[in-house]
Amino acid sequence: MSYPIGQYHCKLDAKGRLMVPADCKDQLGDLANEGFVLRPGLFSQCLELYTMSDWMRTQDKLKSLNQFVRSNVELVRKYNAGAKLVRLDSTGRLLIPKNLIDEGGLQKEVILTSLTVKMELWDADAYQTEINRIDETEFEKMATEKLGNINFAND
Repeated sequence: MSYPIGQYHCKLDAKGRLMVPADCKDQLGDLANEGFVLRPGLFSQCLELYTMSDWMRTQDKLKSLNQFVRSNVELVRKYNAGAKLVRLDSTGRLLIPKNLIDEGGLQKEVILTSLTVKMELWDADAYQTEINRIDETEFEKMATEKLGNINFAND
């Protein structure tokens, strides 16, 4: 599944509802009606938002781990900890549980952005800090290291 292109500036209301921009919902199409899974960020203080189908694909991969190996069980337990099913309401808002708002460090101004296999919800100030954490020289080095040997012309 391709996630929406772009980053969206959203507002979180006092009841924990986040209006998903129309353009984002349009790009999601029918997947927006399936519901989403929201979980604490794995490597950052943000929230990860998966379509239901992508969440289930991830769970299928986790199911392939041998459940009789302790570290596998611990990995799955930690990965699934705090995950919640969320749906868009009739006006296109996501109700984010209070505990996840706190874990994600979300304030009123929120950035919704897409990665390749999920979306993320960030407090706007924290997102800017994260984006600015890697300067242009470091980004160039990472891009060369990770992508320099890939021939995109043949895809």
